[in-house]
Amino acid sequence: MNTKDILNKNNFTFKKKFGQNFLLDQNVLNNIVDLAEITKDTLVIEIGVGAAALTKKLSLKAKNVLGYEIDKTLKDPLKVILDEYENVDVVYDDFLNRNIKQDLQKYKYDNLMVVANLPYYITTPIISKFINEKIDVSKIIVMVQNEVADRFSAVIGSKNYNSLTIFLNYYFDIKKAFMVSRNVFYPKPNVDSAVVLFNKKKNKLKAIDENMFFLIVRKAFKQKRKTLKNNLKDFDIDKINCTLNKFGKDINYRAENITIEEFIEISNELIKQ
Repeated sequence: MNTKDILNKNNFTFKKKFGQNFLLDQNVLNNIVDLAEITKDTLVIEIGVGAAALTKKLSLKAKNVLGYEIDKTLKDPLKVILDEYENVDVVYDDFLNRNIKQDLQKYKYDNLMVVANLPYYITTPIISKFINEKIDVSKIIVMVQNEVADRFSAVIGSKNYNSLTIFLNYYFDIKKAFMVSRNVFYPKPNVDSAVVLFNKKKNKLKAIDENMFFLIVRKAFKQKRKTLKNNLKDFDIDKINCTLNKFGKDINYRAENITIEEFIEISNELIKQ
């Protein structure tokens, strides 16, 4: 019995509120798994198991797959679909509410990664959860809405470069790996997708005070068309200008033309007495 038949037999209905669009295209699934470079000592976290098309392929490469699925009506069909896959556990709960470190305690592994076809509306909160809760993942491979992928991987000076770009790129080297057509999903969404690869930064420049760093970045981008002179006027503007001069820039630049390294330098200078 194929996946669609199993879903139909269990009277499964797609729920818009969960952003359910299941990826069943074998070539795209294989490309995602190849990109992940999973080894036999890897624990893979998957968020949004759906019809488990990706889960099955992950399980063949990984030591274990820990899946999270918010839709409890998928419990019965997934019992059938994943019956032969003994290294897969599915937690039927909202990933954002879970204590992930506690969930991971039952597993032994050398490498932790995330591979997921994420619901578009919670992409950023999910990635932020790994960062904020200091869950040590080596890489994150996610399929997201194409325009979201552009923001994640944006380069300095581009229209998509924003505070979120800097927040994520502070922790990861990010690249858009490949595009995915809306036509390979069931049901078909209204937008195209892209697979994005996040590799944990190994020797990253660190802000002395990360709270100050992210505050400066958020303020700098608050009114995107305004210069740093306007957006950062509540801080020591002379010190900011002096720091930017080292890079051949000044406070009349906009935030979109300032690199992560330059923002780090600004925040580091501002906390010095």
